[in-house]
Amino acid sequence: MPIQIYNTLTRAKEDFVPLEEGKVKMYVCGPTVYNYIHIGNARPAIVFDTVRRYLEFRGYDVQFVSNFTDVDDKLIKAANELGETVPVIADRFIDAYFEDVSALGCKKADSHPRVTENMDIIIDFIAALIDKGFAYESDGDVYYHTRAFDGYGKLSHQSIDELRSGARIAVGEKKQDSLDFALWKKAKDGEIFWESPWGKGRPGWHIECSAMVRKYLGDTIDIHAGGQDLAFPHHENEIAQSEALTGKTFANYWMHNGYINIDNEKMSKSLGNFITVNDIIKIHDPQVLRFFMLSVHYRNPINYSEEVLENTRAGLERIRTSYENLKHRSIASTDLTDTNEEWIAKITDLRKQFVDSMDDDFNTANGISVLFELSKQANYYLLEKTTSPVVIHAFMNEFEELFAVLGLSLSANEELLDDEIEALIEKRTQARKDRDFVLADQIRDQLKAMNIILEDTAQGIRWKRG
Repeated sequence: MPIQIYNTLTRAKEDFVPLEEGKVKMYVCGPTVYNYIHIGNARPAIVFDTVRRYLEFRGYDVQFVSNFTDVDDKLIKAANELGETVPVIADRFIDAYFEDVSALGCKKADSHPRVTENMDIIIDFIAALIDKGFAYESDGDVYYHTRAFDGYGKLSHQSIDELRSGARIAVGEKKQDSLDFALWKKAKDGEIFWESPWGKGRPGWHIECSAMVRKYLGDTIDIHAGGQDLAFPHHENEIAQSEALTGKTFANYWMHNGYINIDNEKMSKSLGNFITVNDIIKIHDPQVLRFFMLSVHYRNPINYSEEVLENTRAGLERIRTSYENLKHRSIASTDLTDTNEEWIAKITDLRKQFVDSMDDDFNTANGISVLFELSKQANYYLLEKTTSPVVIHAFMNEFEELFAVLGLSLSANEELLDDEIEALIEKRTQARKDRDFVLADQIRDQLKAMNIILEDTAQGIRWKRG
């Protein structure tokens, strides 16, 4: 059976047929690097890393590109507030991004293009749109002429008149239509800028990805992906720009992951529930966060809370414990003749269930359910009086391979720094003072799972690595 992908463009699941047999061209919109990534940024990073891994597992050669927006209004504001340059801010948070997503088990893309390193192709792209009548210059700014593109609105499934009714022209903008959007922005005094045929300035947000997709992957790609919030206007505008220039389909499949809520509320700085990945992984195993993200289908909304994360940790630990028990028993198993075909058949069937789940629009939630069943069956097998190393290693190999597909590790993170351990102990101590024994026990169990042993002494709590 072929892989099926839910295509935002058609609002239906479709059989995945790549442009070139055995190869996939995939582009994922990356972050604007003005701060540490938040938990909302982590979801597409994890989701589409998993999509890439699964496509590779199914035998595809995946060319994976994800960009960095390293110049825009947010970066300029951050640079002004900190008294630093835009490139310095961008470099710092690109490094931080790689540290955070690496901890979450995400592989680097084949290419991570930066806007500032591709200014020539962006300017050429804009100039070509002007030449073809899809863009116009206005007092140093360049705008895309939205009504000139017949297909505008096809990704968001809205007519151009419906979209236009909610659009406004901001103070200082000199565009012909409220729905037109900026391709090039005239530089303000003191801002970073590049020379262009229209004067000093910098690109608009949407044009960046169109230009970089074309440079690194070509006129038409297989999969374009990102968060649900990017479908309109960002991806809609990318389609308009790219297809107007080339006359070709920009992307055959559009994938968008759902939103994240924090304690059942939309995440926002104004509500004070804005959480960075950098903060979360200081106190939690990053693999637990990844497991949590994959426990819900990528298109569905997901709710983050400490309680949910703790339940996720416990679930992941159950599977890891099953695997560790298999490893322990494999040492004692000596009967190399008993292959026990019945158990091998069960393992093979569970593998097929996992593949069927993932083939169905990368349903990691159902895939994880299969892993829990694999863990359950492994536990049943270990209750038998005699066990075969053939069956044990079949179970272990299945755990290892399917965990790798999901970018998960079968061993807990035992590399917490000393100050991070101290912070957890302090949090547990305060929980006990507050008589929040549930939280205190959760932290104790978390530390125990990471081989951190707590000792009560007359001088207070001490710890050591087990």
